[in-house]
Amino acid sequence: MKLKDKIILITGASSGIGESTAMKLTSEGAIVVLCARSVDKLKELKNQIEKKGGKALVVETDVTKPADFKKAVSETLEKYGSVDVLINNAGLMPLSYIEKLKTDDWDQMIDVNIKGVLNGVAAVLPTMRKNKIGHIINISSSAAHRYFPGGAVYSATKIAVKMFSEGLRQELTPTYGIKVTSIEPGAVDTSLFESITDEDIKDKLEDLKEMTKLEAEDIANAIFYALSQPQRVNVNDVFLMPTEQG
Repeated sequence: MKLKDKIILITGASSGIGESTAMKLTSEGAIVVLCARSVDKLKELKNQIEKKGGKALVVETDVTKPADFKKAVSETLEKYGSVDVLINNAGLMPLSYIEKLKTDDWDQMIDVNIKGVLNGVAAVLPTMRKNKIGHIINISSSAAHRYFPGGAVYSATKIAVKMFSEGLRQELTPTYGIKVTSIEPGAVDTSLFESITDEDIKDKLEDLKEMTKLEAEDIANAIFYALSQPQRVNVNDVFLMPTEQG
């Protein structure tokens, strides 16, 4: 796919992977729809993109609310006439040991990490089916492949995303030409770790702080790789780890 003038909707676009991906894809000529709850940050990102000659639309979006997603798609269609790519990037990682019973954190991860992805797909699928082309990229995690301390619920949400992506690919790609990719990174140097409230987990992660992690731009480059392949190629999974991570 040539990205020039492709309309790409990105959730969790206000920081980290979402922000880096927006900058990368607009540098390749894409038009991005920036979705998150932090409107001020989205507006700052939009200004950065436009200063470099890119195009962006800001839509305040809570991915846990289907109506917000429908509004984002509706505004995108009204302004640009299409949605070519959805990048389901919004996610949370409040790790904790199961015995702590931090059930509010569990619910929040399920709502954002799983239901947020489902809401996004439900919102864009009618347009992509009609157009018989499109690309859905879901940000899963290396946690979909392995358990790590405090990560039981988080890993469960990410393997759900990985398997949902595979189901999407098998059901949609042959019939509608809609490509599906699961991006599965290891530790990334983003604010994701800031959501952790379990002090025991924070102590366990001290060694991780010293490790050279992936940068958000590394994930953006992986997304670009998947998007830039010809229509005959579907990149199913991109599994990338920091060199120092075991």
